Amino acid sequence: MTDVFDIFRPEQAQQDPYSLPLDQLDVANPFLFAQGAEGPWFKRLRDEAPVHYCHNSFFGPYWSVTRYQDIMQVDTSHDIYSSEPAITIRDPIEDFPLPMFIAMDRPRHDAQRKVVAPATGPENLRNFEPIIRQRTADVLDHLPAGETFNWVESVSIELTTRMLATLFDFPFEERSLLTYWSDVATAIPGLGLIDSEEHQQQIMLQCLEYFTGLWNERVTAPPGNDLISMLAHGEATRDMSPIEYLGNLVLLIVGGNDTTRNTMSASVLALHNNPDQFARLVAEPVLIPSMVAETVRWQTPLAHMRRTAKVDTELGGQQIRAGDKVIMWYVSGNRDERAFDRPDDYLIDRHDVRKHLAFGFGIHRCMGNRLAELQLRVLWEEILKRFRRIEVVGEAERTPSSFVHGYTRLPVVVHPL
Repeated sequence: MTDVFDIFRPEQAQQDPYSLPLDQLDVANPFLFAQGAEGPWFKRLRDEAPVHYCHNSFFGPYWSVTRYQDIMQVDTSHDIYSSEPAITIRDPIEDFPLPMFIAMDRPRHDAQRKVVAPATGPENLRNFEPIIRQRTADVLDHLPAGETFNWVESVSIELTTRMLATLFDFPFEERSLLTYWSDVATAIPGLGLIDSEEHQQQIMLQCLEYFTGLWNERVTAPPGNDLISMLAHGEATRDMSPIEYLGNLVLLIVGGNDTTRNTMSASVLALHNNPDQFARLVAEPVLIPSMVAETVRWQTPLAHMRRTAKVDTELGGQQIRAGDKVIMWYVSGNRDERAFDRPDDYLIDRHDVRKHLAFGFGIHRCMGNRLAELQLRVLWEEILKRFRRIEVVGEAERTPSSFVHGYTRLPVVVHPL
């Protein structure tokens, strides 16, 4: 297997993007994100080539769409841009395609999404809130005050994994498997977690085997409110092939895990780096929901979504051909100076923050966005009851991925009231 470090060359992430010819910019290099260096690269594209063609990358040729309005146009033009065969820049493995409803077009997408949508509907959110609050209090009350620990592992992963286990009615004592499978599903071979695509497939088939046992239990029981029961009894999903079941599991696990956990970590980092905003939050806790939305914008926990052109079309003055891979860089659109005032600043009272792109738009808008916001709101309500400060005491370690925009480590010390 080719060494992934030879392909991506981490040192390229240290280059000044303005020193390179425009046609050599490849913003999909995961080391840009691992080093937190992607900002200037996307700014150059927004200013000089908002619809930009990369001829040569590890992921094949692709178009980058980097301005807010252009991204909105792609995300809502379902007749021009398809979600099939994948919603990430990485193409499906030929003999391991993992179909999932987010990577389907109408009508299959709508029928399958409708099956599981009630899991994060208003009634369930009302039922979840006391459970989320109790678990959040439990996790925060057991943090080692005055000692350094990894916030990502001890809080963000723990809370989101508990919630995932509840959504799936998954054996609680084995819930760490959900985090593991989520990380494996989005990992790039050679960057630490998996060695090869074959290794990745092997682990994901173990995930399928485990969940097949749960399916067999739920399909013979009366319909329940958990995601597996919904899939097993849903008219549009009960006859899925095993590989499509696995694809939808991956979608629901990653969607419920990476987005929330990375925003939880980002909120701590952003408020540490902006003490004036933290002081404002302490003085005005009513701003917590706005702060949550601003954190989602500022972090953008999934950096991109992909579409594939169905027909020849034009976007931003560029001619896109049928079959071309089109990448909507949400992480760039949420920092577009044409859409947001002072977009690089973290402002917890930003008046138009809810127009951010991080949850997507159109028929594929994130199904669990309200649940994610609920978890983050409760987390900060409970934090402010207990701690006068969460101090970041070392460098944040970021995920080496151009899709999952997050953190693997955030060393902190909590200071109780």
